[in-house]
Amino acid sequence: MAEELAENIEETTPPSPKSINDLKPKMKVTGKVTRLELYGAFIDLGIDTNAILHISKIDEKVNRISDAFQVGDEVTVWIEEVDPDRNQVTVTMLEPLAVEWSDLQEGQVYTGTVVRLEKFGAFVNIGAEKEGLIHVSELSHDFVKHPSEVVKVDDAVEVKVLGFNKRKRRIDLSRKALLDAPESEVPAITIEEVEMDDDEDVPTAMEIALRQAMGKPSDGRSESKAARKSAQREKLRAAQEDLLSRTLRQS
Repeated sequence: MAEELAENIEETTPPSPKSINDLKPKMKVTGKVTRLELYGAFIDLGIDTNAILHISKIDEKVNRISDAFQVGDEVTVWIEEVDPDRNQVTVTMLEPLAVEWSDLQEGQVYTGTVVRLEKFGAFVNIGAEKEGLIHVSELSHDFVKHPSEVVKVDDAVEVKVLGFNKRKRRIDLSRKALLDAPESEVPAITIEEVEMDDDEDVPTAMEIALRQAMGKPSDGRSESKAARKSAQREKLRAAQEDLLSRTLRQS
C-alpha cells in the first residue's frame, strides 16, 4: 500500500528541472519566491536563473504583488516562455489551455467532456478556450430528436474536428464521424440482375422472319420476359427511392 501511495505522489508531483534546457512551455513546476517587485515576483525553480511571474499572471486580482506573496512562499506555476539564449524564463499561475487555437486542425480527434445540452446539440470541453459544439445531426447516424437521447452532461466522448473559426470563437465537432455507419436494410439490386435477360443469344435473320410470320416479337424475347424485365426495373427504382428517402430522414 505504501509503495502504491508513493507512486501516486510521484505521478502528481511536478518535475524538478535541472537547467533551463529542461523547461518546456506548459510544463508544471514548483518554486519559491525569492524577490518581489512592483511588476511581479521572481521564482527560484532550482536552476541557474530565476523565473519572472508577472502580476497579471497570478490567479487572483491584487493591486500589489505583496498582497499575494511573501518571500519564501512556495508556488506552483506553469512555464510560459523559455529563452535559453537570453537565459530568461517567464511563468504563469493561470493553467494554460490544453488545446490552443493554433493547435486545432480539421480531422483531429479529441476526447472531451459534455458540459451542456441544448435542443440543437451538445457542447463539449476538449481543453480549448471555447467549448466545441456537436450539432444534433452529428451525434449519431440514427435520427436524434434531442441530444439527451445519446449523451448526458459529464459524459466522456470522442469527437472529430469538422471546422473552427477563431474570430467567431467557434469549434464544430462530430461524434457520428467516428462511428461505423449502419448497413442499409434495402436489398442490393444491381443493374446486372435487371439486365440478366440481355445475355440471350441473338436470333438469326431467318428466325426473325419466321417469328414475324407467326406474330411473335422479332427480337426473340417473349412478352412474359419483357414484362419480368419491366417489373425488375420498377423494383430497382422503388428500392433506390426508398434508400434515398431514408438517407434524407437521417441527415
